[in-house]
Amino acid sequence: MRHNKKFNHLGRKKGHRDALLMNLTISLIMHKRIFTTLAKAKALRIYAEPIITRSKTDDMANRRLVFSYLQNKEAVKELFGVIAEKVADRPGGYTRILKTGHRLGDNAEMAMIELVDFNENMLEAAGEKKAKSTRRSRRKKGAADEAPAAEAPATEEAPKAE
Repeated sequence: MRHNKKFNHLGRKKGHRDALLMNLTISLIMHKRIFTTLAKAKALRIYAEPIITRSKTDDMANRRLVFSYLQNKEAVKELFGVIAEKVADRPGGYTRILKTGHRLGDNAEMAMIELVDFNENMLEAAGEKKAKSTRRSRRKKGAADEAPAAEAPATEEAPKAE
C-alpha cells in the first residue's frame, strides 16, 4: 500500500534527504539560481516555497522557524532582507524550473531552478511585451470610426448653406 507517499524520497533516508534539501535551499537563496536534476528541483520547490512565504512577515517567530529549517544565519539574513522585499507583493510561485537537457555522464534530466523576481532578462522581456500590447475592443474602434464620419459632413454642409 502506498499511504502517505506524496513526495519524492529521492532515494535517500529522511536525514539525508532533509540535509540535501536544506543545502539546496541555502544555495538557491544565496545564488538566486542553481542547476540540479529535475527531480531534486521539483522536491526543492516544495521545500523552499513555504520558507519564502514565511519570510514575508518579519518577526522573531518566523525567523526562528526558518532558521530551524536552514541552519544558516547568512541565508536567513538574505531571505528576510533582499528576497522578502522583492516577493512581498507576489502571492506565491516564487521559483521557476527550466529544463536544460540531459547530463552527459548518466543521462539524468537536468534543470535550472531560480527565483522568479531575480531574473533581470526575463523581467525586461516581460516589461517590453506589456508595453507593446494594447487592449483592443470593438466599441472603441466603432466609436472612433463613427465620430469622424458624423463630424465631417456637418462641417461640409455649413459652408454650403451660407
